[in-house]
Amino acid sequence: MGLPSSVGLVWSHIVGCCAGIRYLSSGCVFCLEPACASGCVGISLVCCFVLSYLHKCMIYDPFMIAWPLVIAALTFFLSALFTPVLIRILRKFKMGKTIRDASVAPVMAAMHGKKAGTPTMGGIVIWGTVLVVVLGLASLCGLFGEPWCRASFLSRGQTWLPIGLMIGAALIGLLDDYLNIRRVGPKGGGLRERHRLLSYGLIAVVGAWWFYTKLQWDQLHIPFVGTYEIGFWYVLFFILVIIAISHSVNVTDGLDGLAGGTLLSAFIAYAIIAWSQGRFDLAVLCAAIVGALIGFLWFNVNPADIFMGDTGAMSLGTVLGVVALMTNQPLLLILIGLPFVIESLSVIFQVTSKKLRNGKKLLKSAPLHHHLEAIGWSEPRIVMRFWLMSFVLAGVGVVLALIDAV
Repeated sequence: MGLPSSVGLVWSHIVGCCAGIRYLSSGCVFCLEPACASGCVGISLVCCFVLSYLHKCMIYDPFMIAWPLVIAALTFFLSALFTPVLIRILRKFKMGKTIRDASVAPVMAAMHGKKAGTPTMGGIVIWGTVLVVVLGLASLCGLFGEPWCRASFLSRGQTWLPIGLMIGAALIGLLDDYLNIRRVGPKGGGLRERHRLLSYGLIAVVGAWWFYTKLQWDQLHIPFVGTYEIGFWYVLFFILVIIAISHSVNVTDGLDGLAGGTLLSAFIAYAIIAWSQGRFDLAVLCAAIVGALIGFLWFNVNPADIFMGDTGAMSLGTVLGVVALMTNQPLLLILIGLPFVIESLSVIFQVTSKKLRNGKKLLKSAPLHHHLEAIGWSEPRIVMRFWLMSFVLAGVGVVLALIDAV
């Protein structure tokens, strides 16, 4: 008796993956070093699974395979080219990071005092690069038609919403960064926490309205269970997801390269998921963000020459949430974005502990990455372990999404 089609398809993927792992015995497919094979096996497994999936689904269009990679390479080049320019401009106008006073955040002041004055607002180069490429290709489409229209990934059904919300969140984050630099606002400058959450909420409400009324979207997918119509409740769910992930990414942006690296793996994962669903424009948008992030990270890793700031964290967190919702895999974001979830929960637990236990802290400092610093972990060690965790979780999330789809 033959296997059911869905089970057979999954089994064929597993066979393809096993063949890929077997190939690793002769050396790593990425660095060609036999000793590295065990270290790259996780990445190789995901790649083998994806390639097997594409083979079984008969996805052979060279353009669909190559164009996301071309766009990622283009945004990487532009981001790497313009980040040094932005650094010089920010230094000229003294747009440097301010560190909270020791009376407000003693642990933070002790560990990060030397970073005061480092240029911030680096997120400008990330979302700015993406916008330049998006609008550039859309303009070429309007002027010359094909083949530029096929190359353009600005589309009403897939990318208008994430790009629009990215711009809105970026501008709010830019204001927050400016207030922080000028020390306008409570606790050393910046928006009050309730004002920041209100800003997230306003952006989320606009997105939820578009999603529900313009795209007619009210279905929630639960992996391996099913898809359910939840009507107007989807609006509230959309708002919750956007506020939660935007705030969580912002909380995570506290060490050199930490938020950028974890966002990188998440966007790679959702680029693959969107692409496998046929949401090509959305996948290319994710690829564009990936390229811009890599170019920025070149200057953001320890010791950082520039920080992404709230304008980067807020905009990218918002886009990540929208992409997760548009691929109908928002629940997988809990797994793919688990580092963000952990960071956000650590802050919630810390605040709750201080309120319920007469000021007693659960951690030496919150969020978690600052606690790890306080107990003696070096900054590069924390960041690299978060990166490793995020890439493994993103790979698992991709595999689960592909299995769930068959």
